Amino acid sequence: MDPISPLEQALHSARARVLADLVAGEVAEADVVSLVEESVVQRRWWVEQWPDGAPFVAGLVAQDVQDALLERYGRWPLCPVCGSGDPHALDVDPELGADPHWVCSEAGVRVAPVGSLGAAIGGGAAS
Repeated sequence: MDPISPLEQALHSARARVLADLVAGEVAEADVVSLVEESVVQRRWWVEQWPDGAPFVAGLVAQDVQDALLERYGRWPLCPVCGSGDPHALDVDPELGADPHWVCSEAGVRVAPVGSLGAAIGGGAAS
């Protein structure tokens, strides 16, 4: 059996992390999972062109899915930190970098690493 390439590892990890956050938010319906798959296909091409960008793929897939959900359904993931005011979505920080986190820009706090949103919203820790 051939070892999994670093590119494939990055793509599989990104897929798993974003799916974990979707499951935690109880929005992992089939059509939403398809959005993840579409993003992974697009990001495969991107990281093939720029292999040094592999550590950035999880954050980019999270942003792609967030943008696609906004267009089709509304904001995701909603901020679990701010208890008052209008509901707002978390952002991915850094926008292009390793170790992406969901952050609340309004409160200025890191909420959870991408892939571990369940612990922040009460859905348990993702593995």
